[in-house]
Amino acid sequence: MSYGVIAEGLRKRYGQVEALKGISFSVRPGELFGLIGPDGAGKTTLFRILATLLLPDEGRAEVLGLDIVRDWRQIRRLVGYMPGRFSLYQDLSVEENLRFFATIFQTTVEANYDLIRDIYTWLEPFKNRRAGKLSGGMKQKLALCCALIHRPKLLFLDEPTTGVDPVSRVEFWDTLDHLRAQGMTILVSTPYMDEAARCDRIMLTREGEALRTDTPDGIREAYPFALWSVRSVDMPRLLADLRHFHEAVACFAFGDSHHLATPLSSGDISEPLRNYLGELGHQSPIIERIEPGIEDCFMALSQME
Repeated sequence: MSYGVIAEGLRKRYGQVEALKGISFSVRPGELFGLIGPDGAGKTTLFRILATLLLPDEGRAEVLGLDIVRDWRQIRRLVGYMPGRFSLYQDLSVEENLRFFATIFQTTVEANYDLIRDIYTWLEPFKNRRAGKLSGGMKQKLALCCALIHRPKLLFLDEPTTGVDPVSRVEFWDTLDHLRAQGMTILVSTPYMDEAARCDRIMLTREGEALRTDTPDGIREAYPFALWSVRSVDMPRLLADLRHFHEAVACFAFGDSHHLATPLSSGDISEPLRNYLGELGHQSPIIERIEPGIEDCFMALSQME
C-alpha cells in the first residue's frame, strides 16, 4: 500500500527538551489526517520535519514516497505548507503575495486559479489591501491560497484556526472538506478537540508522544469508563468533592458541567452519587450519563500513560 506520509521512530531534541519521542504513524493518500494535542505536544516540530525544514535526530520518514532527507528538493515542489504563525509579507497586498508565491514555484495564479477560486472569492474585494491589514480570518484564507497556488499533492496545515473567530473556523474546515473531495492529502494540526470530528483519522499527541491513532468514532468507542455530567450550584466545591467520590476514576471541568469517569463495572452510580453529594450539602445536583467526546478520551489516555 502506498502512503502519503509514513514516519517511523521520529525523535527531536532541543537542548534538554525532547520535543518528539519516537513518533510513528502513516497517512493514506487522499486522507484528512489530524494531529490533535495541546501546546507543547510536538505538532509544529513534526510538521517542520515532514516539510523538510528540520532534520530529525533519529528515525525516518517519507512524504509521497520520497525520503525527507535525501529527496527534500522534490518534496518541497510537491507539498504546500501553512505554518501556524502568519508568515506572508505584511507590506505586500493580497494579490502581490499570491503572485509572488506562484512565481517561486514557476507557475502563475491564472494556471491554478480553479483550485483557489472558492477561497479567493472571499479575498478578491480586498486584493489591493496589504496583508498586514487583513483580519485573522482573511489572513488565514490568504495563507491557504498561497500554500495551494502551485497545486500541491499534499498539504501541511499547522494549527491554521488558532486565534480565528468561530465562523471563520467553520468556513476553513468546509474548505478542507472540498479539497479532500478533490483527492488532496491533508495533514492538519489543532489544539481544538472539537475539530477532530472533521478528520478521517486522528492522532492524539501529548509531550512529543502519540497516545492513540484511530478514527474519531474509534477513539470514542474505546473510552474505557462510564462518563457522567454533574452540575450543582457550587461548581468549584463540587469538583473537589467529586474527585473524592469512592467510585471516581477522574473528574474534570468541562464548560458548564463536570465530567466524572467511573469504572464500567460500577454500573449506575447516579443514586449513590446523589446521596454522597447530598450529605456534603449540594442541593439538587443534576447527574446525567453522557457519551465521551474526544477531549474526554484525551484526558483518559493522558492519565493512563
